[in-house]
Amino acid sequence: MSLDVLRGVAVLGILVMNIQSFAMPSAAVADPTRYGDFSGANLMVWLLSHLFFDGKFITLFSMLFGAGLLLTAQRWQETGRRPWVIHLRRMVWLLVIGLAHAYLVWDGDILAIYAVCGVFVFCFRKVSMGVLVGLGVGLMAIPSALYLLAGLAVSVQPQEELIWLNKYWAGDPEMFKTELRAFSGNWLEQMEARVPNAIEMHTVSLAFWAGPYCAGVMLLGMAMYRGGWLSGEAPRRLYRKLVAVALLVGVPMIALGVVYQFSRGFDALVPFFGVQFNYWMAPVVTLGWIGLVMLALKRGLFEGLTQRFAAVGRMALSNYLAQSVVCTFIFYGHGLGLFAAVERTTQVGIVALVWLLQLAWSPWWLSRFRHGPVEWLWRRLTYGMGRRPATMQAEIGERQ
Repeated sequence: MSLDVLRGVAVLGILVMNIQSFAMPSAAVADPTRYGDFSGANLMVWLLSHLFFDGKFITLFSMLFGAGLLLTAQRWQETGRRPWVIHLRRMVWLLVIGLAHAYLVWDGDILAIYAVCGVFVFCFRKVSMGVLVGLGVGLMAIPSALYLLAGLAVSVQPQEELIWLNKYWAGDPEMFKTELRAFSGNWLEQMEARVPNAIEMHTVSLAFWAGPYCAGVMLLGMAMYRGGWLSGEAPRRLYRKLVAVALLVGVPMIALGVVYQFSRGFDALVPFFGVQFNYWMAPVVTLGWIGLVMLALKRGLFEGLTQRFAAVGRMALSNYLAQSVVCTFIFYGHGLGLFAAVERTTQVGIVALVWLLQLAWSPWWLSRFRHGPVEWLWRRLTYGMGRRPATMQAEIGERQ
């Protein structure tokens, strides 16, 4: 149950940051001072989300994906199945679902990247915990090093070049106009911005940032699952230490990064140097979230709520995609058309509403069906539409 609860926490927590990409121009996500009000309550929303949510829940989601790969492989082996054959089919269909999500609904999709990384990570499921940790951290270091090298190259440019870069980083007016026109239009008109963004996500970002980071974190998730951290088998003192380290090291270091960003005025060097603080400390704060959830489960706190989180987690794929459908309807032109018209404080209210809906509908759905709708489709595509669900369950267990 602990994996389901953590997965539920992760998929709900992801929306805190994704809502900004749904609601605001990309320049406002990269530089929060460039669009909309950035004072008072709006500033506080940004600060709290940056400290406790930015990068933390996509990291948790990735860790759990890696743990899930290890868990399903073990179950396939126990039932005499060939893990690689089933795994490749699962990743191919996850890639199809992710590509459909990215190009037809929302360009911020992570599923296609998970499918690609999942094939690579699966190769290391039998290595030792030490190798998993070492390789995971090594992969995570690649984007960090590339950003640092790029930042050093930029910093030695002539002053006139830096002025131009700062102006460009402040936000290209034409890019803003394109986004505003596209996402305020109908579904077909949105392709003008969605398709180029998705292509960049699946090429440049996959190769140099999202791919290495997600693959590295997945490997760490495998190691943590083996160590019992994600299943609640570790002692309480370990989880208390995770919370303490997150609060005493992770959060203060991210706050230091915020000070650096403000001191630089969010200029063109911030994406290279300023991101380093949160990049490395996000996994540390993620461990703190894991510690909090595990301690609550061990003490039997909020049992009714944790059951609902577990239901959300069992339907994580369906809930993740549903968030995109709901939010694009709220903000894009084919729905309510509120793109670039909602401040951060109001975005928080929308997040809370979506959370309540998913905490309510997930238990209701699972009281009537064994799997979430997209989970069911993914299973049937993987194992064959003609296979009986009971047979499928016997192969891979009651839950993944």
